[in-house]
Amino acid sequence: MTVKPLGDRVLIKRVEAEEKTKGGIILAGAAKEQPQMAEVIAVGPGTDEVKMEVKAGDKVIFSKYAGTEIKTDGDEFIIMSQKDILAIVE
Repeated sequence: MTVKPLGDRVLIKRVEAEEKTKGGIILAGAAKEQPQMAEVIAVGPGTDEVKMEVKAGDKVIFSKYAGTEIKTDGDEFIIMSQKDILAIVE
């Protein structure tokens, strides 16, 4: 199934959380904090008021409680408004 965002919406996929701390301690699944960094998978066309500033392939940082989580073909994605994206990571 293909998901195509509408308006100023963006489809992102979280970057995987680190398995180890900087000190070398391996974290259990429950101890890992969900990262607020993701890769942009698809973007909507924008609106008359909102110009799209991100594109597919960009790495972004987003608000902690933003968007709606969806599952498709066994993968987890988040669809959110572009305004919930805080920065592009270069």
